[in-house]
Amino acid sequence: MRAAVITFPGSNCDRDLAVAMEAVFDRPVRRVWHQETELPTLDLIGVPGGFSYGDYLRCGAMAARSPVMREVARRAREGVAVIGVCNGFQILTEAGLLPGALIRNAGLRFVCRHVELEVGTSESVFTRGYAALERIRLPVAHHDGNYVVDAEGLRRLEGEDRIAFRYRDNPNGSTADIAGVLSERRNVLGLMPHPERAIEPLLGGCDGRALFESLLR
Repeated sequence: MRAAVITFPGSNCDRDLAVAMEAVFDRPVRRVWHQETELPTLDLIGVPGGFSYGDYLRCGAMAARSPVMREVARRAREGVAVIGVCNGFQILTEAGLLPGALIRNAGLRFVCRHVELEVGTSESVFTRGYAALERIRLPVAHHDGNYVVDAEGLRRLEGEDRIAFRYRDNPNGSTADIAGVLSERRNVLGLMPHPERAIEPLLGGCDGRALFESLLR
């Protein structure tokens, strides 16, 4: 699995994501600075969590216009798998690679805890290691994780089986309890919970490991 993780000014989960990928894939993960305009041949691109550009303007809005994102968008159109976690999810929506938007949590508070999720679909390269409707537990840590999408967008997501994960106990007010969504081609995933923080017992659980193992199949 040839993988890379993008780093933006303010990213703070880029190392977490790279370490998790290396642990599961058993090979080095390339680290890419946001100003790079070319990428090597890759099977997976990770867009990590954090506070890119200090979350100024809107979370992810400035990072979405970084030079590297043009190349990420091109690779996604070619079918390369792209995963955006937390701030990475925000960046992918701002870049137009995923529908909807992430806004301030309904309770106007930063949420940092483990949450229970339900797997919405097993029909993707990211989720085929889970069973549909399987319940898993992952940590969240966000202030702007409230996923919003209009009624037509929600109908499309549900009708095309593109809701990857739902919250069992919604921590942020997200539309239809959505915690993660897939692109139309199903090769781009954005989710607010952090699977990279749940790959071994020492971290408090292993439920995130199956996501990365799914990519190896």
